[in-house]
Amino acid sequence: MVTPNTYFVDQVMVGIGDWVTGFYDADAPVPLIYPPQFRAIVMVKNVPYLNVKVDYFNSQLESRDGKLKLNIAPTAQIVLKNGQAFTGNPANRNLIVVYGPATKSIPAQTTPYKIVVMC
Repeated sequence: MVTPNTYFVDQVMVGIGDWVTGFYDADAPVPLIYPPQFRAIVMVKNVPYLNVKVDYFNSQLESRDGKLKLNIAPTAQIVLKNGQAFTGNPANRNLIVVYGPATKSIPAQTTPYKIVVMC
């Protein structure tokens, strides 16, 4: 379910027939109905050659599930959900990471295009 609090990456408009990916909090309570209805925290319109990961990244900028490590370049755009520039350290925070290619190592490493810090 999309709510007024759902964050749309790049504020894109989605319509009927668009392929999207929704991220939700697996620990949040949900009504006991079938089919279950999860509240989307983040929605992404699927774009070829563009990947998005929403997760907590530790002090080494590695995701909680250990599948992605970030190598932040000076050209990376780091912003808050409202679009303002974020000048602090993005480590130890929940992040929305928009990236392209990644290595096939474990964890995969990538240089993100954009990082949205979720406060």
